[in-house]
Amino acid sequence: MVLCQLPLTLLVAALAVATPFAWPVLLHSTLYMAGIALHALLFLACFLVPWERLEHRPYLLIPVLDFAAVGLLRNGAAPLLPGLAVLVVFPVIWLSASGMLARSGLILSFAGPLFIMLPSALERLPHWTAADITTVILFPLMMLAVSLAIRFASSGLRVQQRELARKDAELRSLLRQSREREELLQTVLDATDVGIAAVDRSGKFLVSNNRQRTFRRVTGADDAVAGQGKQLVFGQDKTTLLPADRRPISRAIAGESFSDYLVWAGEGQEQRAVSTAARPLVAEDGRLTGAVVVYNDVTGWVEALAANQELVSNVSHEFKSPLNSIIGNVDLVLDEVAALPPHLVRRLEVVQRNSERLLALVSDLSATASTALNVHPKRTDLASVVETSIGSAQALADQSGIELAADVPAPLWAYADPLRIGQALDNLVSNAIKYSPDGGRISIRAQAGSRWVQLSVSDTGMGLGAVDSARVFQRFFRTEAARSASIAGAGLGLSITKMIVEGHGGTISCESAKGEGSTFTLTLPADGPAAAFQEPAV
Repeated sequence: MVLCQLPLTLLVAALAVATPFAWPVLLHSTLYMAGIALHALLFLACFLVPWERLEHRPYLLIPVLDFAAVGLLRNGAAPLLPGLAVLVVFPVIWLSASGMLARSGLILSFAGPLFIMLPSALERLPHWTAADITTVILFPLMMLAVSLAIRFASSGLRVQQRELARKDAELRSLLRQSREREELLQTVLDATDVGIAAVDRSGKFLVSNNRQRTFRRVTGADDAVAGQGKQLVFGQDKTTLLPADRRPISRAIAGESFSDYLVWAGEGQEQRAVSTAARPLVAEDGRLTGAVVVYNDVTGWVEALAANQELVSNVSHEFKSPLNSIIGNVDLVLDEVAALPPHLVRRLEVVQRNSERLLALVSDLSATASTALNVHPKRTDLASVVETSIGSAQALADQSGIELAADVPAPLWAYADPLRIGQALDNLVSNAIKYSPDGGRISIRAQAGSRWVQLSVSDTGMGLGAVDSARVFQRFFRTEAARSASIAGAGLGLSITKMIVEGHGGTISCESAKGEGSTFTLTLPADGPAAAFQEPAV
């Protein structure tokens, strides 16, 4: 309001200051002095009246009253200053540029100057000349033309302003929704019991939750960029600090995708076992833009597993000593079988057989409890391992009416631990014999490649369904058919075999169908350690 009124007020103030010196006679003109006073009052009203609190745009009253103030000035100063009528252009501009009261503004732009010019023209009645008529009509028409020109020029601007206002409202709505969703996302993330962090390509955190910030506090990380500075992040031995490029976030922003990557965060009483996983964030053009890393505190699980392993190891050790003593003494007694009655011999043989079964079960439990099954691979001829395994199982196969056959080229070199692979092969062959109660045939075949060697053990026995085939390598898993047929076993042989094969960096698979037998295939490195031995496990 003040800025719109200020140009006209400045001109009127200049006239008021100059009047005593240039036109002192005007100090006695009531109309002239009233015009100056009205301009002063209007300018003060711009300051004092709370226009923003009033309805129906009453502030346009100021330019309307400016017409009256200019009329008082012009008619009070005539004929000394007849050109003061041109001051009416200021209220005309104000009304036209406001974009409001379109029709009323146009009428005022013509009627206001007309009424300003009429008093002086009426004094010359009835002696009007063409010049008088032209002056009375032409000046209002000129102001009307000015008003029209301003409205036409500002109409496009007003359209743009309305469009900008609409877009501004939309943006504010979107911003409000975005903030609400961001708050919802943060609430959901903070409610989860795993740490979550999203980082950009440089390692700057984009999103993180309370659990992840707790992990960073435990590691002593106080920088805003991941992977920088000293951090208490240790390897699986809990004492060796991980290099910066092997920390979970550093690996993630390097483009790696991994899961179940176990690290230890912090030290002392606050040290926690953390299982981490990461997935890269990729833009539409395939460019890596960052990564999401998930942290899961598995300290309780790791400690429970360690306690369980220690318990099984201790129990197995305590069982082995008396079992070995029982077996040894039974063997000594059976060496003197001639001095014993036949029924005692049979009972001692039962004791011997069941003691050996119990000792084998204890050995299996001890092996499955070990998280790091010791494997010492070297260049090994698998053909001799197969021959030894067949020789060990031949008596049991003959007893069950099963034919053993091998199709293995000799020599068949692989990078393997002969004792462990022999144990795995014995497990597969003995399982094939156990699960072929009606006789049949067991075949061992081999296939050699440039990097891998495959051994397959096939039988024509009971076979497995699709669901059982997927679970057959789980600890203590036994099929319903095996339990119904009272086939002895604890369900540990295949899980131990899987541990041995994976300890070599190889794989084992099962193909089977009910009533059609099973085929177990071992894949082992042919020459040198597998790739999994050469890179840190994830």
